[in-house]
Amino acid sequence: MSWFGFGFNAFGQICVQEKSVQEETSDAVGEVKVSVPVELRSHVDHSCCLKTCQIRASWSRRACLHESRCVWLAGFSASSISNDTRGCRDAIISESHLTLAFPDRIESWDVQRKDKTPLWSMEIIPQSESSGVNLPLVPGGYIASKPPIFRSLAPHLQAKSLALGGDHVILLTASGAVYSWGLGSHGQLGHGGLVSEEEPRTVEALWGVPMSSVAAGGWHSVCISEGGDLYVWGWNESGQLGLPSRGLQKAPQQKKAQPTELSDVSTPEEEPHDGDKHEEVFISIQAFPALLDVNPSSDFQRASCGSRHTAAVTSTSDIDLS
Repeated sequence: MSWFGFGFNAFGQICVQEKSVQEETSDAVGEVKVSVPVELRSHVDHSCCLKTCQIRASWSRRACLHESRCVWLAGFSASSISNDTRGCRDAIISESHLTLAFPDRIESWDVQRKDKTPLWSMEIIPQSESSGVNLPLVPGGYIASKPPIFRSLAPHLQAKSLALGGDHVILLTASGAVYSWGLGSHGQLGHGGLVSEEEPRTVEALWGVPMSSVAAGGWHSVCISEGGDLYVWGWNESGQLGLPSRGLQKAPQQKKAQPTELSDVSTPEEEPHDGDKHEEVFISIQAFPALLDVNPSSDFQRASCGSRHTAAVTSTSDIDLS
């Protein structure tokens, strides 16, 4: 299996510096970016080249889980974990913590410090390969991206999977229902308003439509139904929901307005006639789940969210980005 990376790389989280493009910003501070997808190199230890079987990423860091069941970090202040990570079966990383799942325990480490013991740990009943924990879910609760690291969940929720956003949580139950809680200032909870919720609350607009997966971004959320439909809600200023966005509309206009080397004579844009004038509709906040209509029609199988973008894979292995 091959892994590829591209985008922001100022901290070496992609580790392909020679193929990066140095771009200078207006304040003369350089941002290193990888402009095209490049294959991530396997980590090499003293004896062999370790093949990667899983990658988890945060804004400035990357955690690689290798086939030998050990973990290697790349990016901002990356360093080796003091403890032996052999036998690790799953890992998640945030800007402050790395959580590792072993067959008999869960450990959370502070990645900003070089401690010899984990910040938090929990012993669990030894798990088989097919019935292990699915981070960030752990027995009795979940691992948060900010302290307190462990947070309990009521047993009646019967959590199947859980997604952590910037400051909110999306939970999928075994029956396919969706719950959300946390910060709601950008409609990311899907309850129709901008109110935050301290406890899990059902996303009523999705009631009766069983879901198969959930994902969460900075201030937005998505889920996929068992029938392959993609639902989106929350913040859309950057077009991360795939809905009309003012931010996306400004980008081509700014590019068009930039002078070119071929000519320094600008041509004024033609004013529309009165009969042609119409007001464009943009959506900054979608407080209720919206069914995303894509053309051609596709069945979605999996979705993932970044801070301000969304990627979804269809049944034909196509990738849709917004």
